[in-house]
Amino acid sequence: MTVPAKTDVAKTRQPKTVQTQPGRAWIASLSKWLTPSRIRAQAIVLALCLWGVCAIDFATPDLLDRAGNIKFQDFLPSYIAAQLIAQGRAAELYNEQVTATAMQAIVAQPTRVRLPNLYGPQVGLFFAPLARFSFPVAARIWVVASLLVFAACIYLVWNCCPNLRPYGGTVFLCAIAFPPLFHFFVRAQMSAVVLACFTSAFLAFREDRSWLAGVALGFLFFKPQFLTAVPLVLLLSQAWKPLIGLVLSASAQLLFTRIYFGPAVLETYFDTLRHMPQVIGGVELSLAPIQMHSLRSFWTLLIPWPEVALAPYALSSILAIAIAAAVWRSSHPLAIRFSALTLAAVLVNPHLFVYDLLVLSPVLLLLVAWARDRTVDCNMIKIKASPASLPTLNLLLYLVYILPLFGPLSRWTHVQVSVPAFAALLWLLWRLPVFPSRQLASNESSVV
Repeated sequence: MTVPAKTDVAKTRQPKTVQTQPGRAWIASLSKWLTPSRIRAQAIVLALCLWGVCAIDFATPDLLDRAGNIKFQDFLPSYIAAQLIAQGRAAELYNEQVTATAMQAIVAQPTRVRLPNLYGPQVGLFFAPLARFSFPVAARIWVVASLLVFAACIYLVWNCCPNLRPYGGTVFLCAIAFPPLFHFFVRAQMSAVVLACFTSAFLAFREDRSWLAGVALGFLFFKPQFLTAVPLVLLLSQAWKPLIGLVLSASAQLLFTRIYFGPAVLETYFDTLRHMPQVIGGVELSLAPIQMHSLRSFWTLLIPWPEVALAPYALSSILAIAIAAAVWRSSHPLAIRFSALTLAAVLVNPHLFVYDLLVLSPVLLLLVAWARDRTVDCNMIKIKASPASLPTLNLLLYLVYILPLFGPLSRWTHVQVSVPAFAALLWLLWRLPVFPSRQLASNESSVV
């Protein structure tokens, strides 16, 4: 497409610029400070600190690390579930005493850790091939496989961003320094599978295969808290194809689980889900909220009365879903719309721990690439100053990346600072004007 003539540009609604908004000059200044060289240096330092701590903490001969936690401890319930299924004891999957006894036998020494099984029975079946190995071997196999999945997701999204290809080294450094990756690794969580579902959905949307994207999102049924917001966003935006795909995918997973394990096991699992807040509170004690990064944990930390905190959580969740639906219905490119969908899924999630923030990796890549594209576009059509929203976007992306690292501070401040950054980013995506672009027709510009 040719560059618009000056007369055409004059008719285009241009966003306000930094020059016309002196109050935002400091944001523009901070944004300019975030140069690629500084980002690389910070990523190197952060990666060395995080993984250095991990190496020291894990440098013990037995299953317990230096802090007294079980290495790769969150993989234990899935591993025990796989063993129970292999032994024909599926009826005992959600018996806390059985799980505790099996865990004690694996650790073979006293431990204060309690880890009930909070996943569907199909997850244990997925891990059944690993039940033949000892726990340390099975956990290492799972962690290595998950890291490969994470790397593949990062590569696939990065490959969709042509203007980020010259910065492959920086992307790699930022990926390994991403704080949620560290937490995912030390606990051997299933966050890489959640990331794979979102990444697959994005790639399907990009190819205009919205029904297939819904199927990918439906696989999140194994961790149903991620489906709190997504179906509602699709419903409100009347995105029928992905919504139908999601419902069919989740229903197929539910039907398979019911047929394979029987209704009694499934009912026990749903009863466990209904009591999840009490279960998590009993397992993690007072440390649970400071490890969580969603609107539910934000209001729980801020307001000490759970019943009172429920109202602002519900209201802010409704607002987040409405904003994400409005963005999804807009004419913004897919990078903006999919990022809004993902942010809503994160914010509304009632039990989102720091390792699950791995799903924000595509959001960070896509929005950085989009911001760079818009800067180039503005230069091409001779806008003398960058729109004010671009420096704000750059600064928010930096905060979204780094603030999960400071979650433990909320134990004393009672404010989980990452959550306002997520909410501000979602709000900014809603308030973004439709920028002039060199590419007015592409897979990413179509409304699904």
